[in-house]
Amino acid sequence: MIASAADKAVVFVLVMQVLRVRNMESRTESSLGPLFDSGPAGVPLTPIGTGLQEPTLKWGAASAAERGPVIATMRKGGHRNAIGTHAGGYSVYRALAIAAGALPRDHLADLTDTAPADRIGPHPQWADPSKIVSLDPWGHLVGHEFRDFLTRGYDIRPTIAVTRAHIDVPEIRAAIEAGRMRADGDIVSTLGNVRVMKAAIDPVWYLPGIAARFGVSEGKLRRDLHEQTAGMYPQLVEREDLKVFLPPIGGTTIYFFGDPDKLGDGKTPLACRVHDECNGSDVFGSDICTCRPYLAHGIEICIEMAQAGGIGVVIYNRKEGRALGEVTKFLVYNARKRQLAGDRPETYFKRTECVAGVPDMRFQELMPDVLHWLGITRIHRFASMSDMKYDALVRQGIQIDERVAIPDGMIPADARVEIEAKLAAGYFGGNIRSAPVGRALDE
Repeated sequence: MIASAADKAVVFVLVMQVLRVRNMESRTESSLGPLFDSGPAGVPLTPIGTGLQEPTLKWGAASAAERGPVIATMRKGGHRNAIGTHAGGYSVYRALAIAAGALPRDHLADLTDTAPADRIGPHPQWADPSKIVSLDPWGHLVGHEFRDFLTRGYDIRPTIAVTRAHIDVPEIRAAIEAGRMRADGDIVSTLGNVRVMKAAIDPVWYLPGIAARFGVSEGKLRRDLHEQTAGMYPQLVEREDLKVFLPPIGGTTIYFFGDPDKLGDGKTPLACRVHDECNGSDVFGSDICTCRPYLAHGIEICIEMAQAGGIGVVIYNRKEGRALGEVTKFLVYNARKRQLAGDRPETYFKRTECVAGVPDMRFQELMPDVLHWLGITRIHRFASMSDMKYDALVRQGIQIDERVAIPDGMIPADARVEIEAKLAAGYFGGNIRSAPVGRALDE
């Protein structure tokens, strides 16, 4: 039978795809360089899948060696002891890059010179499985603590990175011009740039600890996670022996002001702002909420504390729209503004609940883990009005001496509805002047 031109074209495409895959596999295997400049004493890497077994994982162990590495994202022939993949929601982009042929499936990270710019810990909280349940306290020390595993071919990826940088916040320059802050040439340059240490943290959940923190059974937590992700992670219900889960959610960034060596010493005064992401305000300056002004005020308080010999920490969590997402947030904005009586404090939380089912889905129960990782047991100045944040920290044994509300003069006119609603709901208000509830404050 004589094949048609279309049939020949199909065969040609299939052959080219097979050749392309084989070429990629060959290129991948040959391009796997060493993790470091050289292995220990020149020991070569063991090929993946050669006699490797799943390392044990003992959460809350006193040392990294006893705890063991977290292995989730799988390379060809690899082994895992955790559910999920690294990099949270960005793992989907990795999958797309592999599907498009832009990223070799068996790419192995070269961790040369990626060690933390400043060493964090270990602190006593790391060895308490009830204190840290939502991140891997050893996640920034993979290249050092698990070097032997790496050189034997295990695919272990950092979940925390610590670096140094300078930040440029216009509000800080304004504070200098207003005389509230000084450019000391150390923490704050003469140009108004601020020297910081910063850390990026991807979530790593210890499922028994997460369940205990929320007061539910581990079985129920696993079933609901499985069902509400449309069965994306079947190991949640099929592998009860795997106790660690890397969820597809955003992580946390820490900005640290002052001497990192003072972290966790139990005596240096500390200022802190725990801030939940608000892209519209934080980045673009939208005036319907107080997020950017409060973030800027928190940074100012942290700098003041560092310049006085203390330390300051800003913790930035990816929980857009109270963890409801930006689409839901914008829907709520429309619903608030289109009410017959206009945007009003007494309906502020109700409009969110009508759209999302709950007024707030951030559930701050996991938030204190970052402070435990830093070894913090006491906050001298806490820049927050939120009772949810305050209560979560106190429940976890972190002492708070002073709560600092946003200054009244920093509240945008259109954000008065938000502030009045929060004050009426019992949020800490400090010296904020409150108008009578029911008045249209944004008019």
